[in-house]
Amino acid sequence: MYTSPPPPTSTFRQPAAISASAKPTINILSRNQTWVAGSRSRLRTRIRRVSDSGSTMIRAVVSKEESKSSRAAAESRNGAVNGGMIDLKAMITIKKKTKEKMEDTWESFMIGIGHGILIQLISQDIDPETKSGIFAQSSARGWLPRASTHPHVMEFTSNLTVPANFGQPGAILVTNLLRKEFYLVDIVVHGFNQGPVIFHANTWIHSQHANPDSRIIFKNQAYLPSQTPPGLKDLRREDLQSVRGNGKGERKPHDRVYDYAPYNDLGNPDKSQELARPVIGVPARPYPRRCRTGRPKTKSDPESETRIEKPHPVYVPRDETFEEIKQDTFSAGRLKALLHNLIPSIVATLSASDISFGCFSDIDKLYNDGFFLKDAQHKNFFLKLMNQVTTVSQRLLKYDIPAIIKRDRFAWLRDDEFARQALAGVNPMNIELLKELPILSKLDASIYGPEESAITKEVIAEELNGMSVEEAIREKRLFIIDYHDTLLPFIERMNALPGREAYASRTVLFYNRAMVLRPIVIELSLPPTPSSASNKRVFRPGHDATAHWVWNLAKAHVCSNDAGIHQLVNHWLRTHACMEPCIIATHRQLSCLHPVFKLLHPHMRYTLEINALARQSLINGGGIIEASFSPGKFSMELSSAAYKNSWRFDLEALPADLIHRGMAVEDPTMPHGVKLVIEDYPYAADGLLIWSAIKELVESFVGHYYSEPDSIASDIELQTWWSEVRNKGHHDKRNESWWPELDTKEDLSGVLTTIIWIASGQHAAINFGQYPFGGYVPNRPTLMRKLIAEEDEPEYDQFLMNPQFTFLSSLPTQLQATKVMAVQDTLSTHSADEEYLGQVHHFQNQWLHDGEVSKFFERFGARLEEIETVINSRNKDARLKNRTGAGIPPYELLLPTSGPGVTGRGVPNSISI
Repeated sequence: MYTSPPPPTSTFRQPAAISASAKPTINILSRNQTWVAGSRSRLRTRIRRVSDSGSTMIRAVVSKEESKSSRAAAESRNGAVNGGMIDLKAMITIKKKTKEKMEDTWESFMIGIGHGILIQLISQDIDPETKSGIFAQSSARGWLPRASTHPHVMEFTSNLTVPANFGQPGAILVTNLLRKEFYLVDIVVHGFNQGPVIFHANTWIHSQHANPDSRIIFKNQAYLPSQTPPGLKDLRREDLQSVRGNGKGERKPHDRVYDYAPYNDLGNPDKSQELARPVIGVPARPYPRRCRTGRPKTKSDPESETRIEKPHPVYVPRDETFEEIKQDTFSAGRLKALLHNLIPSIVATLSASDISFGCFSDIDKLYNDGFFLKDAQHKNFFLKLMNQVTTVSQRLLKYDIPAIIKRDRFAWLRDDEFARQALAGVNPMNIELLKELPILSKLDASIYGPEESAITKEVIAEELNGMSVEEAIREKRLFIIDYHDTLLPFIERMNALPGREAYASRTVLFYNRAMVLRPIVIELSLPPTPSSASNKRVFRPGHDATAHWVWNLAKAHVCSNDAGIHQLVNHWLRTHACMEPCIIATHRQLSCLHPVFKLLHPHMRYTLEINALARQSLINGGGIIEASFSPGKFSMELSSAAYKNSWRFDLEALPADLIHRGMAVEDPTMPHGVKLVIEDYPYAADGLLIWSAIKELVESFVGHYYSEPDSIASDIELQTWWSEVRNKGHHDKRNESWWPELDTKEDLSGVLTTIIWIASGQHAAINFGQYPFGGYVPNRPTLMRKLIAEEDEPEYDQFLMNPQFTFLSSLPTQLQATKVMAVQDTLSTHSADEEYLGQVHHFQNQWLHDGEVSKFFERFGARLEEIETVINSRNKDARLKNRTGAGIPPYELLLPTSGPGVTGRGVPNSISI
């Protein structure tokens, strides 16, 4: 909030609405007023004159009980006049755009002279005799004559006079009389005995020319539905109705409507059948729902929605859009990506084919010199010109050195580093305890071949350095990263795409007595063929040059599988996509007065906007994900299959996930209730610190607001919210038995802790390391372009002659690599206005006048500061080999705070990138 000193003592002219005389206008709001006009819910009051006694005009809203209300209004007026009046001054703070145009200045002028903003102050109390609410109306005017520390903030005042029995102010109706929207920061009303009353807004106020309804701004105080003051009950209900919409029509940029739709806007069949994509979010391809935009259907496919292409924005509710600082950061990232891809794009366009990396030094040049053309490629004037542009813009075209090679250029080649990244890399969520042998598939054997893996007990035994397989399983030393069943149903279609050659992989890892994890066996599978019912190949670490290179190729294929699953399942599906319906339901069913809404609000910031941008250019047909990752055009179908087969809300809780994967066991004696199977598991160890801090905050919060035994079950807004998350937001999984009930404080605390964890710690752990780990292509290739040649194939001889060339030509091309590197760089960047976990959000700051709740958040912030100290200490502990050692980058992805830029650390409140 922008705080303001007391207003100057100069007198402001009364606005036209109340300046008929020197005395004020008192408006009586009928309890039974009708807000609905026509087919839409309107917050605009239709006022007519009821009485005009002397020079004080008394008005009432037209209602069904008009004559009764009129008599009540007159009685209330007489009591108010006799009882005295209170003079108030409302200070209205508006944030200007940083790049203000001439018309913006004119709009500010119109506000200043009293023709821009109309406000109505509404009491939270009702008159005990009339059972009606009271409001006072005035216009904003006059810039405050003081210097502001915020150059883009303007402040106006509005004079109001209310009767002494006005009671506590509870809400303000704001009407924008201008032709353009404006950003309302807050309204502070001075003059009440209890001190200034703050109406924290931080919202865009639409023009009445776009929508005649007024906006309701409530006082920043939390109320359960049953605790809502009588004068605010109808407004609470109307405000919720105003954001739900009716499921019809195309949404306009100024709308604040939250509604659901399937992913039917990924393809563009009207442009090309090559860009047609099936609808995701139907029984055959289940998925969480997205925010509805209501655009017209395509001509080619009545089930698909037409697309909005860059630079035009995709609709999200107005307050979900990026603020200017965030938009500037994101735009700068797009420009950087454009420059990074400029030369590779031109070369790929003018050449017969895209270019592979010729040697490892070509990759190094991306960080040392930027991308530039070889002399042999200077075949015409245009290419020479672009090379000159590259020289001039070299600083912008260079990439930062990724953390994975900053300390040790060759770390990525080592087996222990390959395994370390399964515990402390950008995707630490797929390693599982191997509990039994044989390893079996759950796929249909008649279609996908024998269910038994080629990784047998005998194969594993040869790599255990004398330990028996039974002993290794008993001591929990065998682990697996298994992508077989997820990928194999798609491999045949994936490999039919140009420049794609992939396997479905399984990797078994061994945690030795020196407490070092390393891969010991890799299985790479293809679908069965008529000549071979089982296309499974097994690879083990080699001790000669040929075996060494083959092993590295096998690891590269595993990393490619891992990159795709990380991006499409763990990152996009489990955080971005699954948070979206929670956000939509929260706005539709929980009033902004609801304490749970206020708790969740900071964790919803920017998510709908970044998801809309992803549908526009990342996960769409022909987008960056399809162009750069192995699944190609089947990417979102693969994501849908993962949602269908494995996503469960109850397993998104970190302890439950770790236990489910066998990476932890329940242990009530441990601080977090679980004991890690591998103590040096940085993601889990640090994540449990964050999880427990969130859990402690949420349990205190829930216990404070829900002190009565049946208060959760009887909270109609809360129950409707949770029902809508399940039945509408996750419609395709609405009948699953694992959905938590919402009957007790423990139920609610578990649900809210999980949601906040997903939005904060979970997303941070798998997002902000994308460039630090993926920015070096050989470490995490997003696709592979060649299968591993077998000894009887001609390509095998070529491999023996030049294994480096075979390895590099199997990786993404230069254009594919630089394209995904640029996107990873953008996605790993913190903006300057990032809000981090533990920092009290400005929205929360104003309703934390409750001393007990304020202490909860103070304790939470202090706990996160302690966690930062603990993590820093762990990163210096020589016993923890996955955090320290020669060339090993520290694990910082779950350090709570960060500065702007690509830092590889920081836990924002929300999924904002």
